[in-house]
Amino acid sequence: MSEWNQIIGTIKTIGIWDILDVLIVAVLIYQVIKLIRETRAMQLTKGLVGLLLLYFVAYNLNMKTIKFIMQNVVATGVLALVIVFQPELRRMLEHLAQTKLNRFNIFQSSPEKDDELAGIWSDAIATISHACEHLSRTKTGALIVFERDTKLGEIIKTGTVVDASPSDELIGNLFFVNSPLHDGAMIIRDGRIHASGCFLPLSQNYTISKEMGTRHRAALGMSENSDAVVVIVSEETGTISVAQSGVIERNFTVPQLEKRLRHEILRRDDGEQPKESSVKALLRKVKK
Repeated sequence: MSEWNQIIGTIKTIGIWDILDVLIVAVLIYQVIKLIRETRAMQLTKGLVGLLLLYFVAYNLNMKTIKFIMQNVVATGVLALVIVFQPELRRMLEHLAQTKLNRFNIFQSSPEKDDELAGIWSDAIATISHACEHLSRTKTGALIVFERDTKLGEIIKTGTVVDASPSDELIGNLFFVNSPLHDGAMIIRDGRIHASGCFLPLSQNYTISKEMGTRHRAALGMSENSDAVVVIVSEETGTISVAQSGVIERNFTVPQLEKRLRHEILRRDDGEQPKESSVKALLRKVKK
């Protein structure tokens, strides 16, 4: 009975702030697991859990050598985790800003400006999708990055600023095999071709298919380090692919590509009318 009395006494001392504290920690852990579940960080997390279990066993069995090694590993572990998980941590903070902080109306402009920007993006998506059809048919390699919340100023500096409205002819000329800018990536900002010939960071994920070359690895690297949507047209096969959040999806048709871009950038599918909330979300995606 004394044990039960002790348990009951402990329960009585629990306050509302203790319950709130536990709930917040539980939600944070759930969100972290949800964010890293489909990324390389999941495998690294499993390795980290294994090291912690090893330290727990060594500590309880008084295995001095292993305990000494693990204590030194833990001492520098926080810095190492920040370095290793840098893309995932950045994506996590961006996700938090998109889903939580952006609900406040501090930095939003007028609905008229939002509608104008939505129209620019809609025309740009249709034009770029049509241009990708021509690039795919002629097997002209292309790498097109759609900038969203994460600003790509450092990437833009590696290329040439164009700042022009997208058109079939301009996109075709920029990616033409003899063009000086055909090897780099095109950056789409605010529905305009902002820069071309840009160099993207290569992915360090060596599990991707050997069929994918440098262009696909660069697209994957860009999607791992930002929230950008990257469209790839293969020079060898003409296949259209999309890289996003560290994942590449292949064999898109032009209608599928346009629908995907509208969903990701305009936050709506074909045939849907833009709602006020969708327009506000769009502004957050393209605001400088």
